[in-house]
Amino acid sequence: MSVYIPNTRTDREKMLARIGVGTLDALYRDIPAEIRLTDALNLGAPLSEAELGREIASLAEKNADAARAVCFLGAGAYDRLIPSAIKHMVSRSEFYTAYTPYQPEISQGTLQAIFEFQTMISSLTGMDAANASMYDGASACAEAVLMAVRHTKRRRVLVAETVHPETREVIRTYARFNGIEIAEIPEEGGLIDSRSLSALLSEDTAGLVVQTPNFFGLIEDLSEIEPLTHERGALLIASVADPLSLAILESPGRQGADIAVGEGQSFGMGLQFGGPYLGFMAVKAPLIRKLPGRIVGQTSDIEGKRAFVLTLQAREQHIRREKATSNICSNQGLNALIATIYLTLLGKNGLREAATHSFEKAHYLKHKLVEAGMRPLFDAPFFDEFAVELTADAREVNGRLMRNGVLGGYPLADVLPEAKYPGRARAMLLCVTEKRTKEEMDRLAVLLSEACVEAASSERRER
Repeated sequence: MSVYIPNTRTDREKMLARIGVGTLDALYRDIPAEIRLTDALNLGAPLSEAELGREIASLAEKNADAARAVCFLGAGAYDRLIPSAIKHMVSRSEFYTAYTPYQPEISQGTLQAIFEFQTMISSLTGMDAANASMYDGASACAEAVLMAVRHTKRRRVLVAETVHPETREVIRTYARFNGIEIAEIPEEGGLIDSRSLSALLSEDTAGLVVQTPNFFGLIEDLSEIEPLTHERGALLIASVADPLSLAILESPGRQGADIAVGEGQSFGMGLQFGGPYLGFMAVKAPLIRKLPGRIVGQTSDIEGKRAFVLTLQAREQHIRREKATSNICSNQGLNALIATIYLTLLGKNGLREAATHSFEKAHYLKHKLVEAGMRPLFDAPFFDEFAVELTADAREVNGRLMRNGVLGGYPLADVLPEAKYPGRARAMLLCVTEKRTKEEMDRLAVLLSEACVEAASSERRER
């Protein structure tokens, strides 16, 4: 939002007249009256520009962000180290205000950057091709569900309970308005239950959505799931919430997945209060022409020089929305560029090093917490996130951690079923990235133990 809006009353009247509306109330008449603001806001006395600036700054100081607090919060958004070169490079005008890639003759730089992004995503996921990015990880997963339905001509999709709850909600929204049946596969010990999967798979199943590492941070074994899925003619969709894990884990493609989707925020993007982020989608060769969104291909121009163009896309994708493969395949071009720069700067060895540090530090913290008397919620291999049971309400514990400058983990109270996890209010999902230090982890172990004792004591007094 601009810090200064120069429109005068006369300007507003001219704009309203130009669009054929007499008043601002008439402009907003389509908004139901019961949800429109009718009373004046209580903004207090007028302030000068300098006074207002100080007021806004003081309000902003109340936000607890990862720049001023030690962050152990993950669950789909990760506080990672970001090379300073990224901000410098994406701020260049030729990238920041790049011309539309629909006209290749004047947008070769943009097209090449997107082509490199696609190549890197394909390599990481072990797939044959990737598109030019999606809106975010959740909508990319939902788009994969639509692709499976179109490809198989079936209308039933299985989704593992271990997929991020917010992603499952997005899938359900897509499915509801496309006549698709969604059935969820129960988890057992934090992982997809293979017996339930076998029972639910049928000849009318279009696809199976599995996340790995899953919402609880655990690593799902796709090699066991893949044969069951393909025996019924369904597509295997692998969702990767944290693609940095692919630097040390087997890729979805090598484990037999047909579609790989995920959230690319880990690749050089800050937390940014939840966005904008970057979705990605990659597929095996038979599905390339069914990919939504843009695909950039490499070719040669009339002089034989290497050139880049949009390719393999139906014209309806861009100008006939009712027949388009997708209507939310927004190309996150600038964020895709950030990911491309990040992957290029770190390279294969750097990515592996960052992933290894995350893995080892997470396991170190888990060991420290077990020593402190806390019990892991699940006992299975994990990457850089794990859940622990506390002796007090996780939200209350987080409040006490915050007073000590620590952003605690994700309380699982709202996403775990009460019937299976009666103590879910005391469960917390913790994340450890390469950014965390030994001193920070040791301090968390002490603070977490103290916070649990204090919160439990407070609960007893209240009872």
